[in-house]
Amino acid sequence: MGRAIGPVCRKCRRANQKLYLKGTRCYTDKCSMEPTRKNYPPGQHGPTAVIKFSDYGLRFRELQKLKAIYGILERQCKKYFGIAKKAKGATGETFLILIERRLDNVLYRAGFALTRRQARQMVVHGHILVGDRKVDRPSYLVEIGDVIRVKDKIKPLVKNSISQRRNAVPAWLDVNDEEMKIVIKRFPERQEIDVPINERLIVEFYSR
Repeated sequence: MGRAIGPVCRKCRRANQKLYLKGTRCYTDKCSMEPTRKNYPPGQHGPTAVIKFSDYGLRFRELQKLKAIYGILERQCKKYFGIAKKAKGATGETFLILIERRLDNVLYRAGFALTRRQARQMVVHGHILVGDRKVDRPSYLVEIGDVIRVKDKIKPLVKNSISQRRNAVPAWLDVNDEEMKIVIKRFPERQEIDVPINERLIVEFYSR
């Protein structure tokens, strides 16, 4: 099973904006994007480099940013884009909605994990139930009516994450903090997906 690895803070510095990849650290003065830290592009020439992007470079950079935020690989992006291209509606919006439906992202959106990386680990280690069966694939796409629960073993961890929840739970999820249960009420709409991504650039990149 492939996974995105490597230094995380470098990805924020490369994108020149906070992508909130390290949970609570991103809200402290330890964040690499704080003025007192290395808030410039990584690499030997980062502090003084003048970067100019071609049209291709802008589109590629947007795709790289999306992959960093969701922790997915190129193969998975191409798969979601292929599905979105065949579906009705705007390809870019459908593409983002598909990625939002990933099980690891749903756990993160519900506040059951501090980061998508943590949510992915919870899934891979077999701690998540969808309905009455264990699902250990972070890429599992949730459906309307799915009921997601966590096993007793990680309930203390989830409780800690809920206590540190910073963002409101999106309206397309029905979250019960006491029972640590998530119900998928509907699929998300584009305006509810608060990631700093211009999906049009990604569509243009894959359609070139």
